[in-house]
Amino acid sequence: MTYPHGRSVVALLLGAALLLGCDASPSDAPSPPPERSFRGEITRLGPATDVGPVLSGPSLLLQGDGAPLDTAFQAHLRHLSSQPVDVVVLAASFPSAGSKTPECDRLIRQARVHSCTTITLPDSRTADADTVAAMVRRAESVYFAGGNQCEYVGWAGQAVHAAVIDVYERGGGVGGGSAGLAIQGEAVYDGCTGSVRSEEALANPYDDRIRVADGMFGWPSLRRVVSDSHFAERDRMGRLIAFVARQIDERGAEAFYGLGLNEATAAVVGPDQTATVYGDAAYLVHADHPPETLVPGTPLTFTDLQVVRLTDKDTYRLDERPLDAAYRVDVEAGTFAADPYRAE
Repeated sequence: MTYPHGRSVVALLLGAALLLGCDASPSDAPSPPPERSFRGEITRLGPATDVGPVLSGPSLLLQGDGAPLDTAFQAHLRHLSSQPVDVVVLAASFPSAGSKTPECDRLIRQARVHSCTTITLPDSRTADADTVAAMVRRAESVYFAGGNQCEYVGWAGQAVHAAVIDVYERGGGVGGGSAGLAIQGEAVYDGCTGSVRSEEALANPYDDRIRVADGMFGWPSLRRVVSDSHFAERDRMGRLIAFVARQIDERGAEAFYGLGLNEATAAVVGPDQTATVYGDAAYLVHADHPPETLVPGTPLTFTDLQVVRLTDKDTYRLDERPLDAAYRVDVEAGTFAADPYRAE
């Protein structure tokens, strides 16, 4: 199914097995379900055989935009093994232009990446295919590509989803960029009803486009976290705070957190839950009390939020979430009292 050093695209056909009782006549046998075409693509770059190194992770790689930064991915690999590894990139849709394997095109050039396989599953039902799940399970690192996180949410509970968890639990790595980042937290802004802007979310935190679902994973470092990407570039602090406000209220949580990553920024979380930031900046919003005003159709008021801003090579313990370097952010009637991206 794969070819050495190949960039060939392999189409899989998933069939259904016909189950017959040993004493049933052909006329009594149930009709098989109709065959379903895979409608996806699998492309492997590098040798056809897997390497199977000893693993020392797990590690998470959280990227604020598309393909992971080289420096961040190398740090991710150092957590995983001192030996070469096989990487799988999962995508729910094809890129709108250019190469169909942009992440693997970049990753295969990195030291200690033995192979990189892109598996594109535009039909969420295919995520329940055991054949595809087996490919994922053999990898040492799995990375979710960008696109639309609503498409990934449909994979929850299916075979590929379980395989990703297996990789992490045996000491491997998991990560994602943009939409692939959005699905990593305990809560997921799924985008299934459209994308909301910060000013819209602050004006009405119950906007129909704000739908936050239960997360797909239970990563210890991202408990009670909802994340967002392209952060400062698309001015997403306001909507992230609205997501957090809703989670505090709807879950009855004592505290909830928002993680925002700028473009060209990654956070790599090692086995001890220490995150190291690479690139530009990451923001962690701490909310340990309910918002003052959280009413449908009414601007949000949520004051005394604590925000930690982390830049290149900063480290942060995600199990402890200290506030020594935090600054205060206030939202009053849907408006920030000061620049939320910088301390006063």
